[in-house]
Amino acid sequence: MGKVIAVTNQKGGVGKTTTAVNTAAGIAKLGKKVLLIDIDPQGNATSGVGIDKRSIKYSSYDVMINGVKAEDAVVSTNFAGLDVIGASMDLAAAELELVEIEHREARLKNALALIKGNYDFIFIDCPPSLGLITTNAFCAADTLLVPIQPEYYALEGLSQLMNTVRKVKRSYNQYLDIEGVLLTMYDGRLNLTQQVVEEVKKFFPRKVFSAVIPRGVRLSEAPSFGMPIMYFDKSCKGTAAYMALSEEIIKNNR
Repeated sequence: MGKVIAVTNQKGGVGKTTTAVNTAAGIAKLGKKVLLIDIDPQGNATSGVGIDKRSIKYSSYDVMINGVKAEDAVVSTNFAGLDVIGASMDLAAAELELVEIEHREARLKNALALIKGNYDFIFIDCPPSLGLITTNAFCAADTLLVPIQPEYYALEGLSQLMNTVRKVKRSYNQYLDIEGVLLTMYDGRLNLTQQVVEEVKKFFPRKVFSAVIPRGVRLSEAPSFGMPIMYFDKSCKGTAAYMALSEEIIKNNR
């Protein structure tokens, strides 16, 4: 059965989608079968793997709201071992529509139950909020991957996130755990970076990934070409960092 990992942080601009796309593609490049699910209304993970949002027949919205089978929404990408369920603009209204639906928090979980066996890993790119769409991801997920930028406000966001995790564990998914915390836009020369890293390690003992993601122009450029970083520029620091993270996740899940 595929392991379901939700990539989440309600704070925007921390490299969440970049991490979802490049970790999914990196693990697929290492020989695993991977599904990436985009449930962020902006749909950046969909375009980040070269899929035109307007061309997909069924999106994650159709799976959660209209009861379309997950397997019917799966689209193959041009990258080895990587499939995607894309997002559409309709997701912007899904928060309101889910309120009316029975068992609204489990729509994604129930849909994925039928295809989990087809994949080694399933990554969910969550929106930067803690509403009903994200709750669906938390109910469906085995673990959460939390990218954070080492800055002062990062820790405030983490405590809010952990409150939500506790609520979801109590009510819907008692097995939900943290896969790991990933430091993004990392600059080891800054004192503040070192201070935040120490605080995060206190907050999440043994849950901070060894791999860290540096700032990089190439990482910012890759999405506009619809390519994960390891296909866009295989020799850049971003590629080395995300491949190291991919190897670390595979090793942790042996």
